[in-house]
Amino acid sequence: MATIKIQKVRSTIKCPKNQKLVMEALGLHKINQVVEHEATPAILGMVAKVTHLVKVIE
Repeated sequence: MATIKIQKVRSTIKCPKNQKLVMEALGLHKINQVVEHEATPAILGMVAKVTHLVKVIE
């Protein structure tokens, strides 16, 4: 499978709890932190929930 890099670009302050949990599950804690994940449907669905907080680097 292909891998994608996900970078946190905005804070989760004042975000709903479910979005904060998604960010934690993706492994994103600090702004500008980059993590790499397999491009599975589960990961892509999680990224779709927080598109306004992250940037996807293909």
